Amino acid sequence: MIKLTIAALALASTAPVLAAIHTIAPGEDAQERLQEALILAQPGDEIVLEAGRFAMADGLSLDVDNVTVRGAGMHASVLDFTGQQGSGEGLLVTSDGVTLRDFGVENPKGDGIKSKGADDIVYHAVRVTWTGGPKASNGAYGLYPVESTNILIDSSEVSGASDAGIYVGQSSRITVRNSVATDNVAGIEIENSRDAVVERNFVSRNTGGILVFDLPDLPVMGGGNVLVRDNLVAANTTANFAPEGNIVASVRRGTGIMVMANDNVWVGENLLYDNPTAPIMVIAYPLAFDDPDYDPYPRNVTVAWNRIDEGGTDPQIDGAEQLLAAFGGALPPVMWDGLTGDPAATTLTVHPDIAGWTLNLTEQGQGMGNARPGPLAVGAPGEPVATEGWGAGAELEARLK
Repeated sequence: MIKLTIAALALASTAPVLAAIHTIAPGEDAQERLQEALILAQPGDEIVLEAGRFAMADGLSLDVDNVTVRGAGMHASVLDFTGQQGSGEGLLVTSDGVTLRDFGVENPKGDGIKSKGADDIVYHAVRVTWTGGPKASNGAYGLYPVESTNILIDSSEVSGASDAGIYVGQSSRITVRNSVATDNVAGIEIENSRDAVVERNFVSRNTGGILVFDLPDLPVMGGGNVLVRDNLVAANTTANFAPEGNIVASVRRGTGIMVMANDNVWVGENLLYDNPTAPIMVIAYPLAFDDPDYDPYPRNVTVAWNRIDEGGTDPQIDGAEQLLAAFGGALPPVMWDGLTGDPAATTLTVHPDIAGWTLNLTEQGQGMGNARPGPLAVGAPGEPVATEGWGAGAELEARLK
C-alpha cells in the first residue's frame, strides 16, 4: 500500500496542472484584482473580464506566456483609463503565446495595448478608442505590437490615435485583417517589418489610410514583402493632428495608401474612394539621414488592379492649383515621386487600366520646388506576388474559436 501511494504521488507530480480561469468583476479595487491576476497567472490560464466598466488608475502589464485575456465583448467589457495617473500604456504585454480578445480600452494616457518582444500573439475583437475624438494629446498608438514574430490582428477597432491606430513595427509574419481604423492620423501602419498581409480592413476618416514605411536608425530595418489587398480605404480626410516632430506629421490629409522606402510591396484589389491628395502614393524617404545601411528608395512596388475614383481632387501639396489645371481638374490616382536608387531596377509597376503621374524628382530629399510633373508610364498588369510564408501562422487561427 505504501509503495502504491508513493507511485501515485510521483505520477501526480509529473502531470500538467489544469489551466485556471480567473474571473474579474468590475467595481471596487478592480485595478488591483486584475493586475494581481495578470501577475499570478500560470501558462494556460484564462483571465476573464465580466461585462461592465473597469476604472483603471494606472497601466497594466502581463509577462506570463500562453495566457488568454478575454472579455464579454469589445463594447461590453471596457477598461477605462480616463483616470490613469501615469503616461504609459493601457496594457503592456511582454510574453509569448498571449491571446487578447473581446474587450475594449478607452482613453489611455499613452498607447492603448502594446506588446513588445511578444511572439505568437493574437489580438481578436479588441477595441481601443479615445472618446474625445482626434487630438494631439491622445496616445500615439492603439494596437502596437513591436519587435515580434507571428502576429494576428483580427476583427478589431481603433480610433483617435495621434500616430497610428493599428501599428506593427520591426516585426515579421504579420496579418492585419477584418478590422476598422477610423479617425487616427494613420489608420494602419506597417513599419520596418516583413512578410505582412493587410486585408479586408475598413480604413476611413484618418489623415492617411494604410502606410507601409521603412525608416532609418531603428533596431530592425529592411522592411518589405507586404501585401495590401481587399481593403476599403475611403474618405481619409481628417486634418493631421500628430504632435510636431512625429514622422506621420508630414502625411498629407487625403492620402489613401502610401508606400515609402519599402521593398516588394503588392497593392491590389482594394476599393479607394475620396482620398483627395492621392489614393495611392509611392515615395522615397524625404529627410536627411546618417544610417549607412538604410535604403531610402521604394523597390519592386506593384500597383495591380484596384477600384479607384477620380483621384486627387484636392491635393494638400505645394502648387496644387497649377497641378490640377495641368491634369484637367483631378490628379491621376497613383503618384510617384520619380526617385529610384537603381535606374536599372524596377521601382514601380502600375496596372495599365490605372493612370498615374510622377514628380520626376532626381535626388533624394528634393522638395516640390524641383518637381517636373508628368504622366507615369504604365507597366505590365500587376500579378499577385508569391506570398508563401507571409502573414501569421495558421496555428494562431485555432485561438479564435
